[in-house]
Amino acid sequence: MDKVKLIATAAFGLEAVVAREVKELGYDEVQVENGKVAFEADLSAIARCNLWLRSADRILIEIGSFNAESFDELFEKTKALSWSRWIPKDGIFPVTGKSIKSKLFSVPDCQAIVKKAVVESLKKDYHVEWFKEEKGLFKIEVALLKDQATLTIDTSGEGLHKRGYRKLSSKAPIRETLAAAIVQLSFWDHSRPLMDPLCGSGTIPIEAGLIGKNIAPGIYRSFIAEEWTTLDQSIWKEGKREAFDLEKRDRKLRIFASDVDERVLSLARYHLSEAFLDEDIHLQRMDVGDVRSRFEYGCIITNPPYGERLSDKQEVEKLYKKMGRTFDQFATWSKYIITSKEDFEKHYGKKADKKRKLYNGRIKTDLYQYFGPRPPKNKE
Repeated sequence: MDKVKLIATAAFGLEAVVAREVKELGYDEVQVENGKVAFEADLSAIARCNLWLRSADRILIEIGSFNAESFDELFEKTKALSWSRWIPKDGIFPVTGKSIKSKLFSVPDCQAIVKKAVVESLKKDYHVEWFKEEKGLFKIEVALLKDQATLTIDTSGEGLHKRGYRKLSSKAPIRETLAAAIVQLSFWDHSRPLMDPLCGSGTIPIEAGLIGKNIAPGIYRSFIAEEWTTLDQSIWKEGKREAFDLEKRDRKLRIFASDVDERVLSLARYHLSEAFLDEDIHLQRMDVGDVRSRFEYGCIITNPPYGERLSDKQEVEKLYKKMGRTFDQFATWSKYIITSKEDFEKHYGKKADKKRKLYNGRIKTDLYQYFGPRPPKNKE
């Protein structure tokens, strides 16, 4: 079967999570670098990775990678690659680019040269002089890092954080891919209770619900490569059949979400319904200081306000103090709190067992992890 080199791009700090997900799909030979996980796989992986990877940003096909220190070298080596393997005669192929610490620092010039080289390569293979570029989108990227050029084609289209359920936005939402990563970094699994007492529009509990029921995050959306005539479309049908077969829809979950703001709760209710999880996640209006649970050995995972604006700073500090007092009552629970506030521990009242630097969009944050005791075997 044909092999292809794929790149799963990732936000900084999530590469190890994405690599673990790739391995769980059965692709063992992975290379982890800043912002990406590269691996070889058969063509079916294009569909399976788009459907299943929860924490990756998008899936790219690597067409080639080579050293390029001049525009002539970039042109000739790009032209020599097998572009017609993917791009048909009438395909649309825009070129984007980026350059870091490379002699070829002019991104617009690099884009123009790559575009010209791809055209020349396709001319030779298709024996035509002009391309209509009217059907199917093949987004090419030229990425230069320290004079190493990597040429890729995007298979995802919209970023993989676009699951399809979050159609309404709230103030300072957490990206779906980051929410899924935090759940996977936690000690939570479907047998344990989970609580998000500052749930906002519901992203963390929804991502936990999808994980708990083993629902592929991309099952209800489409991908740009589904329209490619140069790719066997049966891989998508087979990939979706596999995803539906592996769902655990009947699995009972104990996921609780609350917020004091009725406006964002209305968004959360809508998103729960769109994700088909409205019967699996208990949602209610409640102040964080009032949350309680009769369960033990659960996980609190939450994304509280950060207080980025000066006017919100004092309110956020009061909130963190209230969280510390309230969460302290959950003695057997583990807590995972993400925030950009660097003195969070001071206001929360307790030093974290572990911190992990992550990015929520372009905002640098830390995941503060407080580990509870391991559940007794009969409670796991």
